[in-house]
Amino acid sequence: MALIAAAALLLGAGWAQATGTATGAATVLVVGDSLSAEYGIGRGTGWVALLQQRLTQHRPGARVVNASISGDTTSGGRSRLPALLSQHRPQVVVIELGGNDALRGLALNMTEDNLRTMAQASRKAGAQVLLLGMQMPPNYGAKYSADFTSLYAKVARQTQSALVPFFLQGVADRPDPTEMFQADRIHPNEQAQPRMLDNVWAELRKLIK
Repeated sequence: MALIAAAALLLGAGWAQATGTATGAATVLVVGDSLSAEYGIGRGTGWVALLQQRLTQHRPGARVVNASISGDTTSGGRSRLPALLSQHRPQVVVIELGGNDALRGLALNMTEDNLRTMAQASRKAGAQVLLLGMQMPPNYGAKYSADFTSLYAKVARQTQSALVPFFLQGVADRPDPTEMFQADRIHPNEQAQPRMLDNVWAELRKLIK
């Protein structure tokens, strides 16, 4: 089941969407991959767009900047982050990266270092940080999967960041996870987006001032 969710990170053309301005009301910056870039679903239906709608209701004036790119890795996010922090001056940075690193066989210590550096840079810029954890399928081996899952908690603890342990909880771990995925059985469908938002919102709402 987790394999379906993990494969979602690898496919799709990259694009980035931004909403909001660099000044004014509080800004939430999302740096992610295909799970946050509305791959294969209608524009405005992804969990990040739904987040903007929820913020409008609960935190009037708050803005969301979606700087997610399908297929991105922690290295890509790390290289893009300084300019994004300078441009948007976010109050909160949501980091949804790492799955592609593991699927491509990149060293986990590199992934961990990249995530730590991103979190530290965000906090140095005055932003709170929320890490969205992912899980690897069992065929990667029990130890590898456990080490991958635990690195998010480790980075969150070291950088005093908030953490969603499993971003796709309630989506990829359902008895029949295919009902929450597109026809390719790889990318979450529109039905899954509200659940993904709820997973994020449970922690994000604590960080929004």
